[in-house]
Amino acid sequence: MAVAQVIIDIPAQQTNRPFDYEVPENLTALAVPGVRVLVPFGRSGHLRQGFIWRVVDKSDFAGQLKPVARILDLDPVLNQEMLALAKWLAQDTFSFLISCLQTMLPSALRANYQRRFHLLAPLAANDPLQALLDREDSGLIPDNIAADLLAEIKRLEQKGQLTIDYQISQKTKIKQEKVFKTSLTSDQYQGLRQSVRANAKQQLLLLDFLIAQAPFVGNSATWLVKVPGLKAATLSQAVKKGWLAAEEKEVYRQPLTEVTATTPKKLTSEQQAAFTTIIKSMDQAEHTTFLLEGVTGSGKTEVYLDAMQHALAAGQTALMLVPEISLTPQMVERVQGRFPGQVAVLHSGLSVGERYDEWRRIERGEAQVVVGARSAAFAPLKKIGIMILDEEHESSYKQEDMPRYHARDVLLKRAETYHCPVILGSATPSLESRARAQKGRYQLLRLTKRPNTIQMPQVNVIDMRQADKIAGKSDLSKQLVDQLNLRLERHEQSVLLLNRRGYANFVLCRDCGHVIKCPNCDISLTLHRDTNSLKCHYCGHQEAIPSACPQCHSQNIRSYGSGTQKVEQEIQELLPTARILRMDVDTTARKGGHERIIKQFGAHQADILLGTQMVAKGLDFPDVTLVGVINADTSLSLPDFRASERTFQLLTQVSGRAGRADKQGEVFIQTYNPENYAIQLASAQNYEAFYQKEMGIRHQGGYPPYYYTILISVNHRQEDQAVQKIYQIQNWLQPQLSEAAVVLGPTARMITRINNQYYYQLIIKYKSEPRLLKALQTLIMKMQSKTNRGFQLRVDREPMQFM
Repeated sequence: MAVAQVIIDIPAQQTNRPFDYEVPENLTALAVPGVRVLVPFGRSGHLRQGFIWRVVDKSDFAGQLKPVARILDLDPVLNQEMLALAKWLAQDTFSFLISCLQTMLPSALRANYQRRFHLLAPLAANDPLQALLDREDSGLIPDNIAADLLAEIKRLEQKGQLTIDYQISQKTKIKQEKVFKTSLTSDQYQGLRQSVRANAKQQLLLLDFLIAQAPFVGNSATWLVKVPGLKAATLSQAVKKGWLAAEEKEVYRQPLTEVTATTPKKLTSEQQAAFTTIIKSMDQAEHTTFLLEGVTGSGKTEVYLDAMQHALAAGQTALMLVPEISLTPQMVERVQGRFPGQVAVLHSGLSVGERYDEWRRIERGEAQVVVGARSAAFAPLKKIGIMILDEEHESSYKQEDMPRYHARDVLLKRAETYHCPVILGSATPSLESRARAQKGRYQLLRLTKRPNTIQMPQVNVIDMRQADKIAGKSDLSKQLVDQLNLRLERHEQSVLLLNRRGYANFVLCRDCGHVIKCPNCDISLTLHRDTNSLKCHYCGHQEAIPSACPQCHSQNIRSYGSGTQKVEQEIQELLPTARILRMDVDTTARKGGHERIIKQFGAHQADILLGTQMVAKGLDFPDVTLVGVINADTSLSLPDFRASERTFQLLTQVSGRAGRADKQGEVFIQTYNPENYAIQLASAQNYEAFYQKEMGIRHQGGYPPYYYTILISVNHRQEDQAVQKIYQIQNWLQPQLSEAAVVLGPTARMITRINNQYYYQLIIKYKSEPRLLKALQTLIMKMQSKTNRGFQLRVDREPMQFM
């Protein structure tokens, strides 16, 4: 008897292990590790999806094993490398194994569970469950069901008046289209033409084509292009007559990208030196980690492309990650131009079907290069020859939900399996990566200048405390507006950065001082003019803009602060002829939003691109000669030890968008803190000086990269419960650690209440704590007990956010 050890699709500590199931004889050949199965689970025996972890000859379980109900895949959806990677990921991120397995797959391969109740006796006329009935004797139980309705369902179930079952639906739908193909020879079509009436023009048109072109195959669109004037109905009639055969054929939903084939550019001496070092490591199958530190516009992408080409020439594959969906269109265009037909794209901007089809192309070996955002780290490539993490300093590479992985760590782990190098590229590397290069754990490669004698942009810092401002426009200095006007006259383009979306930061009553806040979170609501509403950027709550103060009923209510919407309106008033594109979460929410805006700007359909930090990275437009930073201080005053680093990186990156071709670029940074070292050194584009200065500050404060960190957070609907629990955790955990470990807190999170949950946290700083891992695993187990219901525990290794 074969026994399948199955990881069940229930993310909980109690189910975080394999469960044994008997494999029926007729399913033995299909029951292999990595396939998805349906198995009965629990006393009720409801079917749950799971993954076969391994197959063994016998079980240690003393009772009667339940049989596997169904196997969902003909071939494993996760290979042995992915199963091993999931095991490592679960341990490294303190996550459930099932969460790691599901993260590696496109959402189309994840089960969608629905609970239904079935009546065994009629409901009373006034029973609240009447509202849930969608059939005569059954109804769907919504995920967000009210507690009183859930209690009523449970009461009726216990009385034997209804039963509950689970329905599992799969999102996997393979797209098919009808194709028409010739079923006769040219001579046979010639014979048929003799018998067709002279006025049957459509049939004659088709037959003339078939005589000349047989054999031919294609979908209806292909036929209509090949035979101008032909109608689709004629093809269907030809099938009935036996002239053509029709069949359904599987097709991929590929993201549409127009590709212009490109050829490799001649490398500069610095690029060539970096490339030679990288391919030497590739040829010797070493999993070296390279930190490619190159100033903005120095041609890091060209080094990436040549390394990929070297891998493909050796019969290997290549994986490249970019931090934002907004960067993907331009990068995909460049990679597809170099490797037409060989590139697959993976990011959250794709539809479920597109993502599933791209994943299948990779899994089947039909794509040799993958470009994508964070989750593409798990792309099912085989024989990987090179892996690249562009803009490696970006915090978006860290997943904030379970499993809380960093894409860099995933690539470094996969490199051990494939014995291939990893390139981490950035103009402003994270201090952690740069320190590793200093210690020799990474190999540092430098690109210090732009190719073809292209000059770095000239950077000007505008002190907003003394700058001339335009009446009623406090966000814009006269100097910046004059520069924007100058670019309009020259028919050049400008990029403006304001890292805050919306119209105004908050709405305040000028009589009583009341600020309108989110009812679910401890945060003020942001005014959005395009929807005429107030929105919470944390939980999504939305409400109408009040005409009077809800506290004192005064009409003297005003908006304060500025977001991208307000600045867009102000610039349009000052420069009425300017064509402005706004790029933020609101304008890019719809599918293809990023790509549409980037294409419009690239095609010169706009003079000014205004946006949040998504305009700061990777964009490459030859006619952009001006970059303006509306407020350089937005991230500088945050209570986070990385605030200066993030400000320096953002300013350096956005400055690099200017003057990337033969036209000289200029940058204007507006700030109320012109003396701050992060702003001063960013304006000088001096990463090395910033690195030395910031490392000194980190050493003094005892922060990464001098210490490792773990963030432990607890949340609960009642604040006193959350406070009590975090202190209990601290009192239990402190004795488990050595005296060298530092525990900061407990403290409330900066925004304590989000979505009616109160968050409290503590931070552990350590250099070497051999007992820490075991202590944290014990803590996770303790938090799963019945006495801890209502609490959520989060354990985050090396968090990117401490607020």
